[in-house]
Amino acid sequence: MSQQPIKLIVLVSTLPGRGEEQVAAFEALAPLVRAEEGCLQYDLHRVADDPDRFALIERWASTEALAAHDVAPHMVAAGAANKAFRAGPAEVVRLVDAPVGSPGA
Repeated sequence: MSQQPIKLIVLVSTLPGRGEEQVAAFEALAPLVRAEEGCLQYDLHRVADDPDRFALIERWASTEALAAHDVAPHMVAAGAANKAFRAGPAEVVRLVDAPVGSPGA
């Protein structure tokens, strides 16, 4: 059974002036996440004109890989630590595999 990759955009806002803490946390976490089985992409982008807003783009090989990621010890620890500088919970947006208008969409 072939499964399509899971694509996510995770929208994150930090408390005012705390964006650099998000960047530092991501830089420490990213190598661990990228080493996880099934991680295809894990990239953080700052939102233009707002140093305290970010979009994390994730791609996972399977729902199983994403489920394992969610409970990995480094993710549990990051979730607890992020509360110090995050403005609230992240918004997770799951995308359909194929872009609109592409063959197979």
